[in-house]
Amino acid sequence: MTLTEKILARAAGKAQVTAGDNIWVNADVLMTHDVCGPGTIGVFKREFGQTAKVWDRQRVVIIPDHYIFTADSKSNRNVDILREFAREQGLPYFYDVIDDPNGSWKFDAAKGLLKKQYGSNYAGVCHAALPQKGHTRPGEILFGTDSHTCMAGAFNEFATGIGNTDAGFVMGTGKLLIKVPETMRFRFEGKLQPGVMAKDIILHVIGEIGFDGATYRAMQFDGPGVASLSMDDRMTIANMAIEAGGKNGIFPFDARTAEYIESRTRLNGTKQRYEPVEADADQKFVYETVINLDQLEPTVACHPDPGQRKKAKEMDVKLDRAYIGSCTGGKTSDFVEFARVVQGRRVVIDTFGVPATPEIVHDLQTTRWGDRTIWDILVGAGVQMTENAGCAACLGGPVDTFGRMNTPLKCISATNRNFPGRMGHKESQVFLASPATVAASAVAGRITDPREYVN
Repeated sequence: MTLTEKILARAAGKAQVTAGDNIWVNADVLMTHDVCGPGTIGVFKREFGQTAKVWDRQRVVIIPDHYIFTADSKSNRNVDILREFAREQGLPYFYDVIDDPNGSWKFDAAKGLLKKQYGSNYAGVCHAALPQKGHTRPGEILFGTDSHTCMAGAFNEFATGIGNTDAGFVMGTGKLLIKVPETMRFRFEGKLQPGVMAKDIILHVIGEIGFDGATYRAMQFDGPGVASLSMDDRMTIANMAIEAGGKNGIFPFDARTAEYIESRTRLNGTKQRYEPVEADADQKFVYETVINLDQLEPTVACHPDPGQRKKAKEMDVKLDRAYIGSCTGGKTSDFVEFARVVQGRRVVIDTFGVPATPEIVHDLQTTRWGDRTIWDILVGAGVQMTENAGCAACLGGPVDTFGRMNTPLKCISATNRNFPGRMGHKESQVFLASPATVAASAVAGRITDPREYVN
């Protein structure tokens, strides 16, 4: 069996499963957020009763992150609905925007969009917060009401997005009916060259198979090249499995995975016991290919979908905006690579930076290169950095969302999706690229190969 099949078989209590089987699996974690949480709660109460209790308080994780830092009253209300439910159910893993469990959330527009407006328990973007807070463990099943839940596949677990109805059912029973997906194998060999990042790997892969090339399939990333990839790199790649239509993306377990998981579960007091899976020697794939990492070059996904791949060096597109942030492109390592390019330079177009979590804000504001912090280097280069970690303009949001495109603009972004209207105005164009390519392009004012700026 493949990695995905191994995990699903275990969760179903079966010795073996094969692609196409319909099986009931036991969930290890259910995650929801402010966009889908109220709907999921509504389904749960409608079907199980107004006074029903969730199947396991320790396994439900609620992370408001999407439409948070906006004066939109309905968005603010959604956070209050989550708080009321968490209090009613006694949920220990609700990462609230405010510290008062009986309070009400209201974004203060008068304070502006740059300075911190959240409490001590706020966690930021759910997909980055889940591993940081110790909720991702090898060999487990993670369901989330968000398509990019597949990012947790970096940790050798089956992680996939589900809708509100399925989530409401899982909330009440801890189970879900799943069709075992076929598995596509992407074997990594070699090592990335300077100026090339994990984002270039997944953009290359999606360009090879198309934005629907992995529809309802597991994307298994393995091979000797995986050893050279950090956990941040693996998260970037697994995150965008959905951009090829994938059911999930998954990586093998290794010492690097163990180090991350064990440190995070200890730090946050979450469950430390886990059981990783290894693929069988005779595993069967519906598709196999080899990706030579040392041959990859900075890559861009052009409007209007992630499958429109081109090499950055072959493009000459004038830009209006640059953006770095989101679960895919807002990690500490992403900002570090961005800073390497812009250090000592200035951006020439509007450039927005949104760290994925408060921990990343802290990293950037305390890590020093010489006499300056990384945050200061970014701001000094002209990047508009917000302390309000979250999804922000990655998926548009209300019109007052930080970095949102409210007019037709051309934007290069380190985010994960570029369908029309994704980051705001429906006539805007979004070009997806690595943080290094976004940085080089922000400095040049047009899509640029970052190797021109990186030694």
